[in-house]
Amino acid sequence: MKFTSLLAIITVYSGLTGVSFAAEPPPVESLPALVESAVNNNPELKTSAARWKMFASRIKQSSSWEDPMLMLKMQNMVNRYPLSFNKDTTTAKVIGISQQIPFFGKLALKEEIAGYEAESYRWQIEERKLELKRMVKETYYQIYAVDKALETVGRNLAIVADLLKIAESRYTVGQGAQADILRGGVEQSKMLEMQVTLEQQRKSLAANMDYLLARPSGSGFSSLPDFELPAVIQSQEELQELAYRSRPQIKSLANLASKGLAAGRLAARESYPDFIVSLEYMQRQSAMEDPGYDMYSLALSFNLPLQTGRREAMKAESSSESRMADEEINALKSIISYTIADNLAIMERRKKLVELYRTGLIPQAEQSLESSLIGYRVGKVDFLTLLDGRTSLFTYERELSESKAEYMMALARLEAAVGVELH
Repeated sequence: MKFTSLLAIITVYSGLTGVSFAAEPPPVESLPALVESAVNNNPELKTSAARWKMFASRIKQSSSWEDPMLMLKMQNMVNRYPLSFNKDTTTAKVIGISQQIPFFGKLALKEEIAGYEAESYRWQIEERKLELKRMVKETYYQIYAVDKALETVGRNLAIVADLLKIAESRYTVGQGAQADILRGGVEQSKMLEMQVTLEQQRKSLAANMDYLLARPSGSGFSSLPDFELPAVIQSQEELQELAYRSRPQIKSLANLASKGLAAGRLAARESYPDFIVSLEYMQRQSAMEDPGYDMYSLALSFNLPLQTGRREAMKAESSSESRMADEEINALKSIISYTIADNLAIMERRKKLVELYRTGLIPQAEQSLESSLIGYRVGKVDFLTLLDGRTSLFTYERELSESKAEYMMALARLEAAVGVELH
């Protein structure tokens, strides 16, 4: 028999006609809309996006040559005639330009390194989005479990009140004991205490959701719709392979490993010199029977890469960075494998419990409570047994909603571990 029919029996017996659980259903919260709002409005993500643009801007900087140098000078001026250009044949006005030219391939490698760094940070942002989605979903289903618990407590408070009415009526006619009324009062107080605790938890969870959504605290959070448990069709091995391909953190670390390899190639290139090409034009005037022909000079200079210790340190640094990223990938894969296995086990257990509560324990507890109520009315069952039956039903109903919520929270953690939506 349904739980609502049990309430009807109690209500008819106790003569209570004003109790009604029908109400206008409040608006429901949409989980996809909440997740989208969190991703779009989270200040940390906005800051990270701006920082990624900063890294991306470095790519073009890394591949650009240094600005050319312009040189203006007065050459070989005679001290006795400081502004005269016709007193000595070597006196000249000189204009020159020089350009530093990195050895072939260095700029391309610097651009590649900057690109890997920016791409790594971009995948870190995607990883942060996954984490934010997981937190929103977990908070959402925690609120669902608390709301369902509050509903169950509300129903049970009404039942206990009705049972107290019945106990008082029996006591009045000499068929019951005052101890039954006292036990019922204690049970009612315990339920009220639980209701206060749940209401506080609900407010805390709603405040946490406001924080995740980056909206003012106390914005309010309406009721949540019920749901069926979605199935995960992939096996554990398939989920692991999917995670290795899709997880943003793995892609971020892979880019860091590639950055280290590129930095190693750049360090090897540093053993080759960079060049400076310069061109000077000298404007001369006639002096001392010299016709003062103009002159020019062209020069090529380069550094001598003799600091081998510094370059060896660069190679060691890049090699360590690449190895570190590879080891972090291996460690992350181990964590992913454990997380997938653990949450799949949780989901399997919770799904079995939900089915057990729905089809077995709750219907049986409802029948047991109904039978106890009938027995109490005719004096064959004591009040304590009646309260125990109500407590069992209450416990199973709470555990049903908690198991459903735990299943969905485990699914949220599983999706965060894999890196994709699974339903």
